[in-house]
Amino acid sequence: MTTTENADERSGAFTAAERDAMKERAAEVKKQKRASGKADQTADVLAKIAEMTGDDRDLAEHVHAVVTEVAPGLAPKTWYGMPGYARAGKVVVFFQAAAKFQARYPTLGFNDTAALDDGAMWPTAFALTAWDDAVEARVRDLVARAAGDA
Repeated sequence: MTTTENADERSGAFTAAERDAMKERAAEVKKQKRASGKADQTADVLAKIAEMTGDDRDLAEHVHAVVTEVAPGLAPKTWYGMPGYARAGKVVVFFQAAAKFQARYPTLGFNDTAALDDGAMWPTAFALTAWDDAVEARVRDLVARAAGDA
């Protein structure tokens, strides 16, 4: 991390990674506005996953496979340069690679459009550190519930 990034974090300003993500999001919005109709963005999502390395890529591939199988009504799209899956243009579920923001672990997240409400408090993001049958079952359940298919 550079001295400037350290100063940015201390001052509350955006880090370089955050600024890059915002620029990617702006480019995504511009591209989507230019696209005719509801262009399929699966290729864009797969390209972003292909750019990832190591565990980020492996976990993103698993998440993509589960989301597209369990919730086919969610449309793949890039969101801040990461894989997202949307209903009516609004991202419901997303994957964030650890390397994107130099985080400790990749994250599977859900926006407020996800149907995960459970009482007065519920989680909306999950750390993913490995993929096994139990993790896959949990992700399948969460995605189905989030999409309103459970």
